[in-house]
Amino acid sequence: MTAYATQGFNLDDSGRRIVVDPVTRIEGHMRCEVNVDSNNVIRNAVSTGTMWRGLEVILKGRDPRDAWAFVERICGVCTGCHALASVRAVEDALGIKIPKNAHLIREMMAKTLQVQDHAVHFYHLHALDWVDVVSALKADPKKTSELQQLVSPSHPLSSPGYFRDIQNRLKKFVESGQLGPFMNGYWGNKAYVLPPEANLMAVTHYLEALDLQKEWVKVHTIFGGKNPHPNYLVGGVPCAINLDGNGAVGAPITMERLNFVKARIDEMVEFNKNVYLPDVLAIGTLYKQAGWLHGGGLAALNVSDYGEYPKLNYDKSTDQLPGGAILNGNWDEIHEVDARDPEQIQEFVTHSWYKYADESKGLHPWDGVTEPNFELGAKTKGSRTNIEQIDESAKYSWIKAPRWRGHAMEVGPLPRYILAYAHAKKGNKYAQRPKEQLEYAAAMINSGFPKALGLPTTELTLKQMLPSTIGRTLARCLESQYCAEMMVEDYKELVANIKAGDTATANVEKWDPATWPKEAKGVGQVAAPRGQLGHWVRIKDGRIENYQCVVPTTWNGSPRDAKGQIGAFEAALIGTPMVDPEQPVELLRTLHSFDPCLACSTHVMSEDGRELTTVKVR
Repeated sequence: MTAYATQGFNLDDSGRRIVVDPVTRIEGHMRCEVNVDSNNVIRNAVSTGTMWRGLEVILKGRDPRDAWAFVERICGVCTGCHALASVRAVEDALGIKIPKNAHLIREMMAKTLQVQDHAVHFYHLHALDWVDVVSALKADPKKTSELQQLVSPSHPLSSPGYFRDIQNRLKKFVESGQLGPFMNGYWGNKAYVLPPEANLMAVTHYLEALDLQKEWVKVHTIFGGKNPHPNYLVGGVPCAINLDGNGAVGAPITMERLNFVKARIDEMVEFNKNVYLPDVLAIGTLYKQAGWLHGGGLAALNVSDYGEYPKLNYDKSTDQLPGGAILNGNWDEIHEVDARDPEQIQEFVTHSWYKYADESKGLHPWDGVTEPNFELGAKTKGSRTNIEQIDESAKYSWIKAPRWRGHAMEVGPLPRYILAYAHAKKGNKYAQRPKEQLEYAAAMINSGFPKALGLPTTELTLKQMLPSTIGRTLARCLESQYCAEMMVEDYKELVANIKAGDTATANVEKWDPATWPKEAKGVGQVAAPRGQLGHWVRIKDGRIENYQCVVPTTWNGSPRDAKGQIGAFEAALIGTPMVDPEQPVELLRTLHSFDPCLACSTHVMSEDGRELTTVKVR
């Protein structure tokens, strides 16, 4: 067994090995192995993507105008963001400028995804890492009502009777022996710190969010025809506009439909204000008071984002939430990120189940190679179809290892907000709203909620608080709030533009491949719910010559690279204490805070393989 250091993390693969496979309540197929010391603190972590995506191979030789429909099927959770990245990449390659209406409709579709995805992530994929569902049966509904009115006095659903009804529904689940969506939890684990009343409030909001999120995605069905996987179009959007309301064929965007969209946006704004943000602040306060500021990992060091949400000049605008890269925790220096630069973004496969001619070097996505090479290291325990313990010194994941200028980076809403705060401190006007949100949240967690709850106040800085599992969860909530607010303005601008006589939704001047250059290449960038998303395409003779997707979970879930640098998942687990390794809720809490999407990041099981569905602890 060895002990070694990388990026300042002291890794030690001695001690007890814990294997969690699969890591559930997320999308995709993920395995995680950790070593814990005698105090049950994680000292080494190995994250494995156990599924091969293969879409890069499928797309070769196809029409680039169809690529969006293929890559959108990478995932059914972050629906639409891959299609958006794809059409942007092709438009970039061919020099296509989309109409203003198309830009605004795309923005509302993308931001609807952010709000819906973030709410689903917190309440249905992540909240149960913080909330003990069974404990809610012990709650006093009257005190729960008082707590609700304390943390969110504007929320109309707050009576004792309302919470008593929810508690009775939950009791029937438990008494039946079938917890339904709440099964397979580590209920009763001492890692949970919320009082019963807070647990009941959170479970109630879980059910509220379950009802609302299905309404919000109807925005996608109006503009894109369906959800998941709404329709997109190279050159714009596939929906026509007809405000006369005469039911013209092919013109689904009427004033009645736009009013429906506006009602859904208003619901998103109110839910974020009255439910989502108060819940995250209250839960964050109680866990912070308990000393649980673990899980920072690379967020305390290296973060990256392309920048998104263009406001004014929608074609390659600088009027947007700025991106960049921060290295070694220096928030005073922001490096520019250029997705076109072959020296900046490269993917390595030293520890990935792929083959390069020279695996000591990385490849820029335009030159990317996706050649599967499934082989296990000599130290692997088990077999090819039943791995008991992975050999991290060899290849151990279907995820490649992307690096920015050779550095492992964390991406996601937390890096976006760290970068926005750093930009705002430098005077960038487009980053001021995120800065205001962060300062409000810090004030509430440090003193506002503690005073209201009768707890001691603290003075943690944002730099102390944000790089943590709590901070990662908070940033996602703040982004949801910000996106809903921006949609209000997008909607107003769309309606005003249409009323001014502009009903164009697509530019088809370059639809005919005869108008294209013999060779072209482009990149499409999107602020996906899980972080920076990039699609790179090379087009030759009207067909796709090469296509590569580098997705957020590829960045965060990457294995080690040629230098031995660990990815964000692995780094975030180092130093995390667990109350009971037999029930590793703390490990899941931190991994789920990234909202891993393994179908996006991994490049279909081998034909002789089988999915593992057990949790093994030894």
